[in-house]
Amino acid sequence: MSPVTTIDAPTTPDASPRTRTARVAVVRTRPETVIADYARVMDLAGYRNTLSRDRDTLIKLNLSWTKYFPSCSSQPWQVDGVIGKMLTDGFSRNRLIPIENKTVVTNPGEGCRNNRWEPVLRKHGLTFQPLTEVDWQVYRFKSPLLKLNEIFPEGIQIPAIYPSRQILHLPTVKTHGHAVMTGAVKNSFGGLLREVRHYAHKYMHE
Repeated sequence: MSPVTTIDAPTTPDASPRTRTARVAVVRTRPETVIADYARVMDLAGYRNTLSRDRDTLIKLNLSWTKYFPSCSSQPWQVDGVIGKMLTDGFSRNRLIPIENKTVVTNPGEGCRNNRWEPVLRKHGLTFQPLTEVDWQVYRFKSPLLKLNEIFPEGIQIPAIYPSRQILHLPTVKTHGHAVMTGAVKNSFGGLLREVRHYAHKYMHE
């Protein structure tokens, strides 16, 4: 890994005159239809209104434990359903990059194998990219935040492959011993900071 470099925060674009409202889609599923149901829930959520086929897309997986435990990390059928849907909708496999970071209790490479992501990614012609094997950059805050400035006064480190790419999160909604509840926000948090991010767990909901 090369030395850590520093990047400035990008300029925040002017707010769109059109107010954007978050959309939540819920679909009842069963084993026989789960792959198709992922495609259906993605359409109901309007994901193509947010993600462009003309940009690289990071697919942020969720690895809570290196070993497989049900309902703990991104399930292989979730990975299969989401990637299959994106390829069907015209996203180029060359621009889809599955990623995951390490924690103090996980190894992303072993987790990819143990959680059966590896055969799913191979099936779709994709290669897993552990964030432990990419360069990281220091991102310095340009405006005050509720807690991160206090916890990381020198800025945070983010993967160098993040800037200019869009990202799709595959979180696991579950309880958490420190953050109480975990989902998409915490999954994004897991890809933005190094292992020391656990210092911020108790402030997650702020």
